[in-house]
Amino acid sequence: MPDLSIRTARPEDEAALRRLDHDTWSYQHAVSPRPAPDAPFFRDTAGPGDHFVAELDGRLVGYIRLGHPTPLESNRHVRFIGGLAVAEEARGRGVGRALLRAAVEEARTGGYRRITLRVLGHNTGARKLYESEGFVVEGVQPEEFLLDGTYADDVLMGMRLI
Repeated sequence: MPDLSIRTARPEDEAALRRLDHDTWSYQHAVSPRPAPDAPFFRDTAGPGDHFVAELDGRLVGYIRLGHPTPLESNRHVRFIGGLAVAEEARGRGVGRALLRAAVEEARTGGYRRITLRVLGHNTGARKLYESEGFVVEGVQPEEFLLDGTYADDVLMGMRLI
């Protein structure tokens, strides 16, 4: 049985997270271009404390990024999942589910009323995961993105926490 642990990211995780972000990039889930290999992973709006990381047998294999959907004070009661990635070799081993559950629990214990996310319509694997954990489709923006020559829907999902 693999040893899976979830923890808050630390500044020293930057290089491993940068590699993971670059290696897992795909138009299956990303709307922006592939990050450069030396692009910073942490940013002013998403530092180490805004990420949970997954370690499988002591190796960093996934992350989930948390934030807020807007900078507005009137929207501060909503937690937003702004990214989720799992290394190819760790997929199918419960890593994404564990990260998602950690994010939902953090939002619940933090007193948030809702947690939301956006997922591309063609990313059926991620959509099934989110639905199995209680997220529901709250809206669809048809053909919102043109990715690699194909139009993709932007699916808005959410979960009430209180």
